[in-house]
Amino acid sequence: MPEIPVSDLSAALAYYRDCLGFAVDWADEELGLAGLSQGGARLFVAAAHYRAHQASAGPQVTWYNMAGRAEVDDLHACWRAAGAKVDALRQETPHRLHEFLAFDPDGNILRVFYDYGWEEGSKQ
Repeated sequence: MPEIPVSDLSAALAYYRDCLGFAVDWADEELGLAGLSQGGARLFVAAAHYRAHQASAGPQVTWYNMAGRAEVDDLHACWRAAGAKVDALRQETPHRLHEFLAFDPDGNILRVFYDYGWEEGSKQ
């Protein structure tokens, strides 16, 4: 599970819950760590004081793999409607990904994608 660095745990939890639709499974403000989930995806968000002993600073990119193009499209529409900062949906990329990027308040990036390359065989 990824650990996403954030500057303000409460603000990050509100954004991930309200704009990205993650459930806050548990949060410990004193510890500076929280566990979130959405469907089968799970992640941690960690405040600076929790990460002080590590060299993990943000922003970072977390890849969020979906099961199909429709899931990517639906999530893009849902997050956009909820006020999340998302870029344009990209139908085709050189690496055969159907994707978009979402940004949290700390500049971390969720790269939401479906890899359709396997559908076309190995045309590398």
